[in-house]
Amino acid sequence: MTSAWQVLVVGGTHGNEFSGVQLLKQWQQQPLSFPNLVIQTLQANPKAHECNRRYIDDDLNREFTPQRLADFNLINYEALRAKSINQQFGPKGASQTDLVIDLHNTTSTMGPTLILLHDSHWERQLAAYVQQRMPEAVLLFELEQTYQQWGYLCTVGKRGVMVEVGPQPQSVLRQDILDQMRLMTELILEFTSLQLRNELPPLPATIEAFTSVCSKSLPLDEAGQPLAMVHQRLEGSDFTPLQPGEPIFQYFDGRVGYFDGDEPLYPTFVNEAAYYNSHMAFSLARKISLTVAAPN
Repeated sequence: MTSAWQVLVVGGTHGNEFSGVQLLKQWQQQPLSFPNLVIQTLQANPKAHECNRRYIDDDLNREFTPQRLADFNLINYEALRAKSINQQFGPKGASQTDLVIDLHNTTSTMGPTLILLHDSHWERQLAAYVQQRMPEAVLLFELEQTYQQWGYLCTVGKRGVMVEVGPQPQSVLRQDILDQMRLMTELILEFTSLQLRNELPPLPATIEAFTSVCSKSLPLDEAGQPLAMVHQRLEGSDFTPLQPGEPIFQYFDGRVGYFDGDEPLYPTFVNEAAYYNSHMAFSLARKISLTVAAPN
């Protein structure tokens, strides 16, 4: 008999990203139910949501590195919240939770993006299943670190993924974004249930995806203040090719900054509002093609 998986669906890791919080409310009224899955939900940062802020002291979605979880000198709100979540649903590295799905909004034009932090047959089959049934879905593999090194909340689980959907301004709801987030989450759960029961349908032999390369910060003056803003060429251009020599920054003095890469890359999180404090302008990814193992 196939054993059940313990699954945690998380919303509100960032308090001013409203879609996940709203879906949790709806799922409390009509609980998610899939064969062989025991599904719990969690509003990760309720205090930040009450205050309509991304976080109170520190970004909760960066608190789950092994080092920070083990540092009991960190006693701000999010640090303590992370330790509590890790104790309840982890512990990270030896988790009692088989899968964590963390729901996020972005102000960037990312569309419905599935973010995966590990590259194995499971992740590739999941990605293929989601993209097959949701053609507008974008697949982004963040592999710059190992799964355990990331500070993301979803890494509390044995497996963890993030659903990132935008554009949606902070602190509002958009029907189309909410519907895309609901659909992608339900497809992840549907895949997991079918995979556990060895009932996956035929999947595409290959998938088109993106893998993160680096991030680009705004140019700063000696006082650490921005000298430029994101060039209009990049606005709304997430996951579209950026060619070497194309403009990326519009300086306030009228100059233009150009992309100095040696290959076409694909911007992501373009002009994300949440990253203004860190002066990150956008990230860059490379398009890749991945083979997918046939279901058993």
